[in-house]
Amino acid sequence: MIGEIDVYGLFLPPLLVLAVVAWAVSALLRRGLRAVGAYGWVWHPPLFDFALYVLVLSGVAGLWSVWTA
Repeated sequence: MIGEIDVYGLFLPPLLVLAVVAWAVSALLRRGLRAVGAYGWVWHPPLFDFALYVLVLSGVAGLWSVWTA
């Protein structure tokens, strides 16, 4: 992940852009999991949310590295 992403003259590090995308995806996943009642099986919801975010961020970063290679 070398370089920057140009957003209308503002240069952003790729990890920042990926983190925002991962946050949006994990927010949608959290909303869906709450809707189906999956949080009833979770011991510590904030810890689960953080782990879900880390997994989504690593998946998005992996897809980004495959897509840009």
